[in-house]
Amino acid sequence: MTFTWKTTTLAASVAALLALPVHAQDITLKLGHLANEDNPWHLASVKFGEELAALTGGRIAVEVFPNESLGKEIDLINGMQLGTVDMTITGESLQNWAPMAALLAVPYAYRSIEHMDEVASGEIGDRIEAQIVEKAQIRPVAYFARGPRNLTSNRPITSPDDLNGLKMRVPNVPLFVDVWKALGANPGPMAFSEVFTSLQNGTIEAQENPLALIRSASFNEVQSHVNLTEHVRSWIYLAIAETTWAKLSDEDKAAVMEAAARAQAYERGLFEESVAADRAFLEEKGMTFVEVDGAAFQAKAKDAVLANVNDEIRPIVEGLFAQ
Repeated sequence: MTFTWKTTTLAASVAALLALPVHAQDITLKLGHLANEDNPWHLASVKFGEELAALTGGRIAVEVFPNESLGKEIDLINGMQLGTVDMTITGESLQNWAPMAALLAVPYAYRSIEHMDEVASGEIGDRIEAQIVEKAQIRPVAYFARGPRNLTSNRPITSPDDLNGLKMRVPNVPLFVDVWKALGANPGPMAFSEVFTSLQNGTIEAQENPLALIRSASFNEVQSHVNLTEHVRSWIYLAIAETTWAKLSDEDKAAVMEAAARAQAYERGLFEESVAADRAFLEEKGMTFVEVDGAAFQAKAKDAVLANVNDEIRPIVEGLFAQ
């Protein structure tokens, strides 16, 4: 955290300056993240800074660093723990410190965005956040939605029975591989940069990603269908370093939380607009959107999901599947 003193005279003694309470100082918070300037997360980060400045009469400013310009996600988390970075946007990567953060992105754990909101803002969300504060020493102050992951293919997939050995790319995440195997597909890890060419030459037949990535990667040129599996719904946190938080007055902590709440609401509006725009774009480019039997996918994925989560969160995941 950078403190900038706007003192134009040396009349006050050093002792007097040091005696000033934190809330009387001008503060600049450094907020680094991985998204680009057009991403709703970045726009919401800028909104957070604007709201915080307004709430504190300009005493607290937020300097936003997009595009990993302040460091990659793990580097930023480490920097927050060391006191060199104030804020970031981060999600399930936090499970490296706080195992409950794995709950942010469990396949088929959240049946709708409303269900996800209920969990993220409720008792389970409180437990996740408390463990992140304790174990990772960073404090979530708001959360942003992430677009659900959907399966693209060159034929409609409405139920697990339609997968029938479908050769598909998945990220190099054992949970994802095992879930798609259980569903009946033939999944394999592959670098994202290789997916378009592999779809084009038939090495693989399908892939899964949020609509925004399906659009930006131009998968509409090599895939005809978006099957609305929505198999992973997740959220990500706007978070502040616990060392930075501890230096704020109660008044400024309240201002941070209010600005974060406003930024969260603002981001949700942008998120909903972007999902609708991405779907309209892909449909205009000729992709067909297919409704699927979500309950059938969830039921067939359940055992593989439970086998891949740790003992601490397994009872919670079982409860989410039962809802």
